Amino acid sequence: MAPQDAPGRSGHGRVPDAPDPLPIAVVDNHTHLDIARDGEQPPDVAAAVAAATAVGVDRLVQIGCDLPGARFTVDVVDRHPQVLGGVAIHPNEAPRLAAAGTLDAAYREIEELAAHPRIRVVGETGLDYFRTGPEGVGVQQDSFRWHIDLAKRLGKALQIHDRDAHDDVLRILDEEGAPEHTVMHCFSGDMAVARACVERGYHLSFAGTVTFKNAKGLRDALSIVPLDRVLVETDAPYLTPSPWRGATNAPYLVPLTVRAMAGVLGVAVPTLCEALSANSEAVYGPW
Repeated sequence: MAPQDAPGRSGHGRVPDAPDPLPIAVVDNHTHLDIARDGEQPPDVAAAVAAATAVGVDRLVQIGCDLPGARFTVDVVDRHPQVLGGVAIHPNEAPRLAAAGTLDAAYREIEELAAHPRIRVVGETGLDYFRTGPEGVGVQQDSFRWHIDLAKRLGKALQIHDRDAHDDVLRILDEEGAPEHTVMHCFSGDMAVARACVERGYHLSFAGTVTFKNAKGLRDALSIVPLDRVLVETDAPYLTPSPWRGATNAPYLVPLTVRAMAGVLGVAVPTLCEALSANSEAVYGPW
């Protein structure tokens, strides 16, 4: 989850047109169907799934990163076969819960919810040094370690939120030992960070940010990721791809990001779609 544009940015509130369908169906590897942008209602899940399926995004990974979102996620995956889920305490949420004295209770509930067979992800967890100041770093790092351990104990994939914390994220993963399937959600690093993740066997998931005009460094990072390590996501309702930056994001806009990624990687769109689908099922299992 990564807030995109300030409320009131030109274009917020527009409904983007549906893009041309993809030739081979892919997975939105990270979306938040429980979150509404300011002044809006959360999406209708059935409608969001139908709109995505119509353009070749026929499977979704719904991420709940606080307790209400995690409960919502378990309910959604039970009712919608196209949706798998992930649950965690977001790194920005952990210091707030710790200050309230409720973090341990939250961990217990997350562990119970994560045991659900259609919850295939522990995440998003990780570190965020942008929105949480130095006073929260210790709690965030402890929380990250707890989630890494949970993913390994339950045999789940790990999805990582990394904002302005690349070195510490990699260090803690090295110290704890990463789960077999580790995903750098909404990858935001440079080529060196991408190379370090690839060398460790992680998957790198790219969002609409890769389409932004000022994101040359991110496109350079994508260009060195092998096809068997790349994933795509929306992080909806944020990070809407160009040309709709500023509008509310949704899974049906994934084709815009996929086509931009294919151009960066120098592969045909069907080739990338095949890889994205296969990689998603390798990480999360069959839907």
